[in-house]
Amino acid sequence: MRTYGQLLRAPEYTPLFLATSTQVAASTVSGLALGVLVYGATRSPLLAALSMFGPSLAQVAGATALLSAADRLRPRSALTGIALVFGLGTAVLAVPGLPVWAVFAVVMGLGLVGSLSGGVRWGLLNEILPQSGYLLGRSVMNMMVGLLQICGFAAGGLLVAALSPRGTLLVSAGLYLAEAAITRYGLSDRPPRTEGQPSVAATWRVNARLWSSVPRRYVYLALWVPNGLIVGCESLFVPFAPQQAGVLFAVAAAGMLAGDVLVGRFVPAGWRARLGAPLRLLLAAPYLVFALEPGMPVAAVAVALASVGYAASLLLQERLMALTPQEMSGHALGLHSSGMLTMQGVGAALAGAIAQFTSTTTAMAVMAALSVAVTLALAEGLRP
Repeated sequence: MRTYGQLLRAPEYTPLFLATSTQVAASTVSGLALGVLVYGATRSPLLAALSMFGPSLAQVAGATALLSAADRLRPRSALTGIALVFGLGTAVLAVPGLPVWAVFAVVMGLGLVGSLSGGVRWGLLNEILPQSGYLLGRSVMNMMVGLLQICGFAAGGLLVAALSPRGTLLVSAGLYLAEAAITRYGLSDRPPRTEGQPSVAATWRVNARLWSSVPRRYVYLALWVPNGLIVGCESLFVPFAPQQAGVLFAVAAAGMLAGDVLVGRFVPAGWRARLGAPLRLLLAAPYLVFALEPGMPVAAVAVALASVGYAASLLLQERLMALTPQEMSGHALGLHSSGMLTMQGVGAALAGAIAQFTSTTTAMAVMAALSVAVTLALAEGLRP
């Protein structure tokens, strides 16, 4: 499967694409609104970063306790239920006068529920498409993420100005309900991918089996750590430029879109293994310019260029699927998703803490240097 036409003709790909698009739009709009709301109330870079990316920290609990459900639940029912929970939780965040501690309690709870989403969603994608179509299908999903984030952050900025952050959160809640409807009525009721009841013991057992393979272990570390450290840089966009953070988020999404189009559609299979490390270095190196406290034009160019490097995750996911049995594909992809989001939360917390005691630009440069160091350390274990 090498063309977009073949991809869109695959049964059930289109409704899954539409549901995922709606979910991305909802999370993009709500993330910006929540970051503005918390920063306005606290003036704290750390709390603003954690409000946008802190829910990812709850993913570690899901990865260690809930992930066995990714292959043991009916995909349509699971995705519909998760969307409904996010719609309700986001509506609660819009309640006037909600204390900051309560805001964080809600977003952490949503993060825990969301830890199942990646495994169920991407495991279903792996079922819908043949093995040769996974990279193209996931790249189109990532392209959609880029486009919707460009539009979502722009629209989110307008909505925050027009409706207030709380009004924008209610719009996001409505989008989550729309996602639930698309999932319920657009996807067929497939059986679970594997038998048995979800449990903490089953989650630990499969996690241990996945982690026991040295090649898979290197792939997971490369998927999680460099990415998470750079998301820490992104978590400081609001403190760096409170009035223009939407511009930086939009150009980051544009760079990610460009990288996904290039890698997903045009890079030959023989070149993919060689591009992983250069793309992960590209993801981090441009952020080093923030040590010089650049103006907005230079900052925007650096962010856009760096975000092309996110395409490295496509190549690593393809490699992960090649190393993983089909019956564990949902769990393996869920572990990738939960680990990645957890590291993004860690990156946001670390970047916010550094910024709290130094400056926003210093923190961004430090996070970029750490990402470069990790990529170089993992290079030997990821050779083709």
